[in-house]
Amino acid sequence: MRQIVLDTETTGIDPNAGHRIIEIGCVEVIERELTGRNYHVYINPEREVEAEAITVHGITNEFLADKPTFAEIAEEFFEFIKGAELVIHNAAFDVGFIDAEFARLTPARKVADHCGIVDTLAIARAKHPGQKNSLDALCKRYGVDNSNRELHGALLDAEILADVYLLMTGGQTALSLDAGNSEGGAVGGIRRLPAGRPRLAVVRASEEEMGAHREFVSLLEKQSGKNLWSLLEHAE
Repeated sequence: MRQIVLDTETTGIDPNAGHRIIEIGCVEVIERELTGRNYHVYINPEREVEAEAITVHGITNEFLADKPTFAEIAEEFFEFIKGAELVIHNAAFDVGFIDAEFARLTPARKVADHCGIVDTLAIARAKHPGQKNSLDALCKRYGVDNSNRELHGALLDAEILADVYLLMTGGQTALSLDAGNSEGGAVGGIRRLPAGRPRLAVVRASEEEMGAHREFVSLLEKQSGKNLWSLLEHAE
């Protein structure tokens, strides 16, 4: 399964008031492994960024002046997310902005027509009712290092959310015991797996080994006078 953990930064809080996306950050996860393949872009919103928003993400109008417009990056962004399951914290906010951006273009597109959507805020509220479930609160709860998150940033937040999501939904298949492992940066003990990393081979017991195992179990049953598998079933 291909998932894209996604975050955006914007000029303000309401797309219906004409606010626009100024940054998109995406992290690819396949079969619960971080592949190392990301998508990140800053966008000229063709309008002013509100001062209050700048205090949140630190992205200024001057910085965005020479960046591409959404229309210029729309197709490559769509191709990156198409067919994937999007993992987003407070999905209604980001999806609302993305849909508003696509609505300005031809053809107009809606995210839900091309992608699945998972809202990690809804998952967190179900797992931790009555508690704070902001991204910072979840980082603290699951031991994810967010010390570099002085300001919001789409790619950094997507990377952090990927770690939180994998831990919150049952952990990840590859865990690093060494936070300084050279194979990739570790956050909260999770190793980012390099792109193209070969999967571990599955080694199954041979018929000869299975036969030896059956003989050993039979010998134990004769010596004990009990059916071991029956005992295991009752123990469960």
